Amino acid sequence: MKKSKLLAAMLAVVMTGTLFFGCGKSKDTSETPKTDDKQTETPAEDPAPEVEQKIVYNLGADPKTIDPQLNSAVDGSTIIHNAFEGLMREDSTGQIVPAVAEKYDVSEDGTVYKFYLRKDAKWSDGKPVVAGDFEYAWKRALNPEVAAEYAYQLYYIKNGEAFYSKKDGVTIDDIGVKALDDSTLEVTLEAPCPYFLSLAAFPTYFPTRQDIIETNGDRWALSPETYIGNGPFKMSEWVAKESMTFVKNENYWDAANVKLETLQVKLIDDEVTYLSAFKAGEIDVIESPPQAEIPSLVAAGTAEIYPYLGTYFYVINLSDNGKNVDAKAAEFLANPKVREALTLAIDRTLIADKVAQGGQKPATSYVPEGVLDSAGKEFQKDYLPPTADIEQAKKLLEEAGYPNGEGAPTVTFTFNTGSGHQMIAQAIQDMWKKNLGIDIELKNEEWAVFQDTRTNFNYLIARHGWIGDYNDPMTFLDMWTTGNGQNNSGYSNPEYDELIAAAKVEIDDAKRTEMLHKAEDILMGDLPIIPIYFYTNVLCINPKVQGTYKSLLGQMEFRDAYVE
Repeated sequence: MKKSKLLAAMLAVVMTGTLFFGCGKSKDTSETPKTDDKQTETPAEDPAPEVEQKIVYNLGADPKTIDPQLNSAVDGSTIIHNAFEGLMREDSTGQIVPAVAEKYDVSEDGTVYKFYLRKDAKWSDGKPVVAGDFEYAWKRALNPEVAAEYAYQLYYIKNGEAFYSKKDGVTIDDIGVKALDDSTLEVTLEAPCPYFLSLAAFPTYFPTRQDIIETNGDRWALSPETYIGNGPFKMSEWVAKESMTFVKNENYWDAANVKLETLQVKLIDDEVTYLSAFKAGEIDVIESPPQAEIPSLVAAGTAEIYPYLGTYFYVINLSDNGKNVDAKAAEFLANPKVREALTLAIDRTLIADKVAQGGQKPATSYVPEGVLDSAGKEFQKDYLPPTADIEQAKKLLEEAGYPNGEGAPTVTFTFNTGSGHQMIAQAIQDMWKKNLGIDIELKNEEWAVFQDTRTNFNYLIARHGWIGDYNDPMTFLDMWTTGNGQNNSGYSNPEYDELIAAAKVEIDDAKRTEMLHKAEDILMGDLPIIPIYFYTNVLCINPKVQGTYKSLLGQMEFRDAYVE
């Protein structure tokens, strides 16, 4: 598919509701026949049976957390988006529209926002949502003791980074967010940010209740009784490793337009199992069916492939903080020529077409296709060949001192449980052995354990993936700055850090784009990451389900969903 066509597709959020064609009686609108010059009455048709407004959706494994300020994964984001709501939200067309904020004002210089909250916005326990709930949540995310991985997403706020970094003299009161009254939130930024309204629709910016969190501590987000949200649904049950159940939040400000009464979220992480449950009618919506099944599911119309703003990649541990990491293997991977050799020895086209099989495209860069710069133009550019360059990979490995892999240590590759990840890992394991003579040991871990392993640098090479938090190159590039909470590589390059920092305050579109391109040039030269393919969404949806959609940014939305 050409870039222009892909871009057009990716600018529209994926609407997953499909038309349902059924057989039924057609209603005759012609004149009724007469007998004895008297019109006979047509018997009234029986009313259609009422359909239970319940959807069963499979999320996968239990999310690590569903705390808006602590979550950093797509699965947790889906739960949070349906149980909470920010000042703004992404609608079914992909537009950012007012949510809890009824309206907003922006200063001429673009640095001061005033959000005016809806008077009828309430929490699921009936208490009003006030501006102070947002002020508390944002300052909570910026509290270094909370250790929010996404704290950096609030560095756009004046003194946000200074407070998080414990800069001398900067207190929590200096952070540029203030509730002027219960209905007015004033936000002062460090510099104009073209995507700040998109950030206001991001989970880390969602409100949370100070009284609930201070009373219950970290356990507040583990129980239906204390998981108090302000979104269209509220939790009624959570059976660990089995399911979460949500019901319509009658206190939601727009509850009159929420048709769904029950949203049951299954927590099945085995692809074969949840596909079988879907085929049996036990689950209405699944994502990522088994890779080997995708071609036949698509051909049968059971599954559809949609665009997705993200990159599937491997991350390399360049940190000195890891524990239980083989020192010889770590030294081997610290050599930039080794990392480039590993990158060039992969046939991305084969992985996308023959292993993943979901319409993915080979990742020839880190920032994926469909990402737009601040002028609205396609940002992506190619750095890698779509197929393997074995000759160059061997040359680089020899220059690094390991001709044909001689003397190279065995390297452990860690991935989270899932047949899809395993099949890709096995294919790349084979390529690295065949093309470079390097032995790879595969290690799989449960999702929650794996996330801790990667965050704590207890790995050598690990599976990773990143879905944009908003449509701008910055969401893919600023995570690799030194010390960033999402920098699971431990990568550090001062020049890279300077370019990202400068781009964040640059108001000239062309200069900003140039800085971000230079930053990616450095990243793709240093290669702390190995891009594999650009994501797609593969979804199977019961035809009776309407109005649900999967955002290009990852989360499934059920606010407008219903059963036909």
